[in-house]
Amino acid sequence: MNIQLKKIAVMTSGGDSPGMNAAIRSVVRTCAYHKVKCVGVYQGYQGMIEGKFIDLNARSVNNIINKGGTMLQSARSMEFMTVEGRVKAYENLIAKGIEGLVIIGGDGTFTGGMIFNQEHNFPIIGIPCTIDNDIYGTQFTLGYDTCLNTAVEAIDKIRDTASSHNRLFFVEVMGRDAGFIALNAGVGAGAEEILIPEENIGLDKMLESLIKSKESGKTSSIVVVAEGEKTGKNIFELAEYVEENLPEYDVRVSVLGHMQRGGAPSCFDRVLASRFGVSAVELLLSGSSNLMVGFVNNEIKYTPLEKAVKEHHKIDEELLRVADIMSV
Repeated sequence: MNIQLKKIAVMTSGGDSPGMNAAIRSVVRTCAYHKVKCVGVYQGYQGMIEGKFIDLNARSVNNIINKGGTMLQSARSMEFMTVEGRVKAYENLIAKGIEGLVIIGGDGTFTGGMIFNQEHNFPIIGIPCTIDNDIYGTQFTLGYDTCLNTAVEAIDKIRDTASSHNRLFFVEVMGRDAGFIALNAGVGAGAEEILIPEENIGLDKMLESLIKSKESGKTSSIVVVAEGEKTGKNIFELAEYVEENLPEYDVRVSVLGHMQRGGAPSCFDRVLASRFGVSAVELLLSGSSNLMVGFVNNEIKYTPLEKAVKEHHKIDEELLRVADIMSV
């Protein structure tokens, strides 16, 4: 390893996700291990523009590996989307003596980092952290496993009520543009139907599936819906449509919402965050830049930020088939 950098910054950006704190901890302690100074940037790119920096050391990140959210906070920054805003951010980094940057977030975070790198040739490494698991170049993003466990636990509790009252529940999970949460949580919780943006089954097929469930002897049903699913305008319209066409169903709606973002990260996410943080810092120290660290087949892999942003992580067609078989 050719250690040239003396000071590295770390920041979190975009929507918060379980595992962000664990990743911050890993970056800071890897810097300490290699005797490199570490600086935290408060509130993402906006904090970079405003010069909100704090010096961090190994003790600064005690007891955060088990905490959700992010100790460095996160914020959307319209100003960073401008050339002038990115110039301010660059000048602040240089003034602080920062020579490399680890960005923790999703595709929006990586897009900003990629443009910043292109304009200022500033060394950047990305760590994928989003509950949606929709980043190309990694099988798992930080926070996804925790989110799934949260969603499945909630759906399990809803099923208790559904079976007690012979009800049909529509349960909405996060996933505006991707159905990874809905598909995996739906299979894990034994849902009768799973509606995702990648596969618009249509209202008629959904009704047909629910009728078959009723005829097969099921007295209650769970339909897991990704928030970006387009079968209906929204989950409440779906529920209303079923009530009108299948009056024998007692229909209820439950929107899990932001509870999926919170909570202590799972062991898997804590370990993954630790591996990502070590790899991100050591990539910078080796002279690499404009890469994202990822997890593929139990190994850490590297993907250019541009490819991570522009390519798409595809839904598992085999798991769709499994979901269909399990719903009989």
